[in-house]
Amino acid sequence: MIPAGDHPFHGIYAATPCPLRDDLAPDEPALAAHLDRLAGVRSLAGFLLNGHAGENATMPLPDQERVVAAAAKAVGGRSLLVAGVNCESSLEAARHARALEAVGADALMVFPPNGWALHQDEEGVVDHHRRVLDATRAPLMLFQAAVGAGGLAYRSSTLARLVRLPRVVAIKEGSWEVAAYEENRRLIRGAAPRVAVMGSGDEHLFTSYVVGSEGSLVSLAAVIPEPIIALFEAVRGGRLGEARACHERIYPLARAVYRSAPGGRATARLKTCLAMLGHFPSDRMIPPAAETPEDEHPRLRGALEAARAGPEPS
Repeated sequence: MIPAGDHPFHGIYAATPCPLRDDLAPDEPALAAHLDRLAGVRSLAGFLLNGHAGENATMPLPDQERVVAAAAKAVGGRSLLVAGVNCESSLEAARHARALEAVGADALMVFPPNGWALHQDEEGVVDHHRRVLDATRAPLMLFQAAVGAGGLAYRSSTLARLVRLPRVVAIKEGSWEVAAYEENRRLIRGAAPRVAVMGSGDEHLFTSYVVGSEGSLVSLAAVIPEPIIALFEAVRGGRLGEARACHERIYPLARAVYRSAPGGRATARLKTCLAMLGHFPSDRMIPPAAETPEDEHPRLRGALEAARAGPEPS
């Protein structure tokens, strides 16, 4: 559900993992319960479904449709639902986008195909997004990849063209580097001021919010949404002492999930945290990804408990 108002897409979104059954299909009852619980958190704007944390590169389209349909049934009247589209083929991206919109997505986020890490052609990038736009009616969100992701991160000229496309309303700015974030934010604010720039590097949310941000689409908000929302609101309200206290709660868990090698385990670690909280039945992953090794559990549990035990924000 897209809310009314001048800035309907601003705010904090939980980019959520998907619980899986023994047969590796989405566990729809567990997912619905997870989303329903999070939808009750004050000021959580909505959800990013089928993002990287939702295993969009390895989950088949029928299962991605089931995820969005289950979300629409559980929280569609209360929360804004953004569905990720991650396909190597532009034709497949258009098909996926059309299908996900049909089962309940309010907006779509187009992820750069993994092949662009090796070679990215600006005309091809723009055409890829245009094909998704032509196949759908929903608002579109962009994804800016990390500076360490090879050619997946858009160059300035490409980014300026993408944000000027019709129906583009926001960008998940995941450069994961503060200087790049600020440079891209300034570029976008100049090229298309209507586009919300969402600071979405889980480890440096505090810095991004101070530089300026319209919100975030972050997977850590699927685990500890309250301190992230409180951090965002405290910075916007000029209460930097309170914001720093929130940051101190968030940072150790962000480090444990995202900074620990190998980085590819981040989604499994998020699922492990959700299983530790009793929200997911397990941290089962779609192969070739594996569950979190047992020797990582103590660090995750300690950081999770610290994040949840911190002082309550005002």
